[in-house]
Amino acid sequence: MKKHMTTNRWQRHSFLARVLVMALMISLTAGTMSLLSVQTTEASTGHIRPPKPAFQFSMIPSPNINQCLPEASGFVSITRGAQNDIMQVSVRGLVPDTGYDLFVIEIPNKPFGVAWYQSDLETDHDGKGSVTVQGIFNRETFSISTGGPTVTFGATHQFHLGLWFNDPQVPFDQGCEPGQTSPIVTPFNGEQHAGIQVLNTANFPDAQGPLSFVNP
Repeated sequence: MKKHMTTNRWQRHSFLARVLVMALMISLTAGTMSLLSVQTTEASTGHIRPPKPAFQFSMIPSPNINQCLPEASGFVSITRGAQNDIMQVSVRGLVPDTGYDLFVIEIPNKPFGVAWYQSDLETDHDGKGSVTVQGIFNRETFSISTGGPTVTFGATHQFHLGLWFNDPQVPFDQGCEPGQTSPIVTPFNGEQHAGIQVLNTANFPDAQGPLSFVNP
């Protein structure tokens, strides 16, 4: 008799445990479905927006650079955000352990037009480097001067990129300036005492630089 009562008690406890487990599973399933429903509703109303795909393109060697740096190349990826863009620039085949300066420019080759200093970039011992910049890098990128102590000009788009040697002596020592007896100095760094351009986006037309293909 005592053994029969113990068996019944175990069966009741086992049944109650199964009921509790089933109730918990139903509750979790309902919560998951509710969350999925909320996410679907938010996505359909525009509250959750998937990221736009990145726009990618190459940078090519500037004039005479292939002679001294035959492996020089660059790769750019621009990802659109809700308020601004993320631009990542990666380079290879450049002079190792060397500083460079990145600009957004109006046209890829001389005289470059309107230029906007974006960032420094440093290569490692293998001549590779990368930098990430946040800003407006799409078909709405422009500069304007409505007046002031220096110059006045209307809205001018800058759809190209250019990368310059930070130190004028570096490209001269590398043989990137054939026929020159001293380093060429350009204003493309923070001290306005930079070297020549090493990479640009002349693989795109002057009036249709790569940034013009990035939708805002």
